[in-house]
Amino acid sequence: MSSTLVPSTSLNNITPINHNFPSSCTPRTLLNTLNFPFSIPSKLTLISPKSSTTANYNDIGLDEEMGQIKRLQNGSDVRGVAVEGEPGRKVNLTPPAVEAIAESFGEWVMDGLVKEKGRLTEDVRVSLGRDPRISGGSLSVAIFSGLGRAGCITYDMGLATTPACFMSTVLAPFSYDASIMMTASHLPYTRNGLKFFTKKGGLTSPEVEDICNKAAFKYANRLTKVSTLLKMTPTRVDFMSVYAKHLRDIIKERVNHPQHYDTPLEGFQIIVNAGNGSGGFFTFNVLDKLGADTFGSLNLTPDGMFPNHIPNPEDKVAMSVTRTAVLETSADLGIVFDTDVDRSGVVDKEGNPINGDKLIALMAAIVLKEHPGSTIVTDARTSMALTRFITDRGGHHCLYRVGYRNVIDKGVQLNEDGVDAHLMMETSGHGALKENYFLDDGAYMVVKIIIEMVRMKLEGSNEGIGSLIKDLEDPLESVELRMDILSEPKHAKAQAIEIIETFKTYVEVTKSIP
Repeated sequence: MSSTLVPSTSLNNITPINHNFPSSCTPRTLLNTLNFPFSIPSKLTLISPKSSTTANYNDIGLDEEMGQIKRLQNGSDVRGVAVEGEPGRKVNLTPPAVEAIAESFGEWVMDGLVKEKGRLTEDVRVSLGRDPRISGGSLSVAIFSGLGRAGCITYDMGLATTPACFMSTVLAPFSYDASIMMTASHLPYTRNGLKFFTKKGGLTSPEVEDICNKAAFKYANRLTKVSTLLKMTPTRVDFMSVYAKHLRDIIKERVNHPQHYDTPLEGFQIIVNAGNGSGGFFTFNVLDKLGADTFGSLNLTPDGMFPNHIPNPEDKVAMSVTRTAVLETSADLGIVFDTDVDRSGVVDKEGNPINGDKLIALMAAIVLKEHPGSTIVTDARTSMALTRFITDRGGHHCLYRVGYRNVIDKGVQLNEDGVDAHLMMETSGHGALKENYFLDDGAYMVVKIIIEMVRMKLEGSNEGIGSLIKDLEDPLESVELRMDILSEPKHAKAQAIEIIETFKTYVEVTKSIP
């Protein structure tokens, strides 16, 4: 698919895609600039990334300007405050910051293709999707501007999910070279962020750090130059319909229903709680078209203010209202998605919430049926009961560092080393499977659960998917604590480490006292 050259057009006039949801790298001269609600230094000295010269910013130091970008890195993602509304937090994910990061990502992609192919690559194509957050429209302009400065051809997926952005790099006829998803997952409406993909999967933390470091120089030297006019507008594409069909086909093929192949979910009632995020498509374009009854589903209309509850399968309100809907409608299954659908949780027909250890156990039970003896990789927060559950079924439990990217990367490494690891999951609900590009895809995980539910029914069982984990022991106590660090942003990480080490020492000393 190629883009079409058109006269300069304002991105502000581009109508967003309606998904019919019910209720090398030379900087270019920009055509215009945006006005931003913050003061700009009147004098600055431009420097090269290779220069050691200090810029003169009146009272603002170069290091501080660069630090603003570097602090936006959040592991393998970029996250920040995009709109005002949080007490004590300033907007730091601004259009200039996003443009610099997008340009650096575009250059990083192009450099990678040069190394891979041994030659310059023309027509490098990058797609952009976003969740319904209210800052998405304005930040999209900055992303397209940055990618255009890097020389990339851009494609606008509109409202999308994080897994769909990756899949746009591998599913024909799209097969883009890279993709960006704009989302801040379950965080408040004031936040936003970026997730990056190539055909090889999500970027690692060191790769994102490299991109942010390069973007920091651009940002410090070009604080306000973001264009609202582009010589080449992004091509608008409806990838979500293709992605939904991909999921439908998987269910049809693997269920292989003897009576109604094309509608294998006939007779099943399934509740979806999309949390007003991007997950409504799963109801309309997957479940309904496969014959499921989805009456009673919740919060399907995208709303970037998230008015009902946090779109998060770990959220007690989200699970509680879904449980109520399942019981009131006598549904077979309830599904809870987070905002960008890279995580999910479920509720069984008895109204039992299945997330955290229970969700990992459910997925492990399904995977170990298909791949006996597989290693299941999780973060270290899981319980001993989960370990016993996995080993009792012939599997192996590998506990690794907290962080979904760490868990997934460990699974990739194990497979490269010859260890059969088909499932990688974190207690937060991020789950990746070897069969699905090692991609943490909440919708794909639910597809696996639905397939198993239908198979059980075809085999004559009426127990439902909850029966697969009925012998999982509940931990005696499980509490997760999250603390705000009161510090200047540039010192917060170091101070947090100091606090944790101090607390660790206190616990060790206390335990040693008779």
